[in-house]
Amino acid sequence: MRIRWLAVALATLVSVLGDGVAGARAEYVDLELILAIDASSSVNFDEFNLQVNGLAAAFRNPLLSRALESAEGQGGIAVCVVQWSDTRKQELAIDWFRVDDAESAAAFASLIERAPRLIEGGGTSISGAIDFSVLLFDANDFQGRRRVIDVSGDGRSNIGRLPADARDDAIGAGITINGLAILNEEPNVDRHYARSVIGGTNAFITTANDYQDFADAILLKLVREISGDIVSELEHRSAGLIQVRRSGV
Repeated sequence: MRIRWLAVALATLVSVLGDGVAGARAEYVDLELILAIDASSSVNFDEFNLQVNGLAAAFRNPLLSRALESAEGQGGIAVCVVQWSDTRKQELAIDWFRVDDAESAAAFASLIERAPRLIEGGGTSISGAIDFSVLLFDANDFQGRRRVIDVSGDGRSNIGRLPADARDDAIGAGITINGLAILNEEPNVDRHYARSVIGGTNAFITTANDYQDFADAILLKLVREISGDIVSELEHRSAGLIQVRRSGV
């Protein structure tokens, strides 16, 4: 829990110092992105590892590097990883890291693979994940043109305040929330995410049928978040060759 309180303390410090001082220190990026992954009781260790390996594979995929190159500002992204479950169970698993090319993306993939599971079990508090993540934006040294929380999970929120309330507070702070709904536990969890979780500018939801599909789903999602491109077709997956079309989003 030390990391949680450190994030709160840093956010408070930034607020006290003032926007002008913080802005002078900030490093510009196109996107500040928080990857919040489900570590609740419904996610066993095999499923958790599929999330981790899927994330690492996405950051090593050449499509993600091309997305960075095609992004509007070409300033790269600042990204971190949060593990979450219960109302008071959220941990910053990987601190903020700048990714702006294939080399830095591969370095971040290695960090993902080495990060341990910090949370084992607990209820599903999507609002807790959102509220915790919102604090992290003001506790970093980056200034993004966009701020996005990417929530992945396989169940409806069942503890804590309503996720829609947390979502609305985040939107009020200029933050977008996107969702990746994994359908193996609750086939209609994507409807819950669509109604109560996602929101903000150009918010969207991606689905994965199960954890085996997570790697493909998170790759498509990251590409869209980074560059606005939607992957229209995956060809020759073993060779990692993927075609992209411009979405116009």
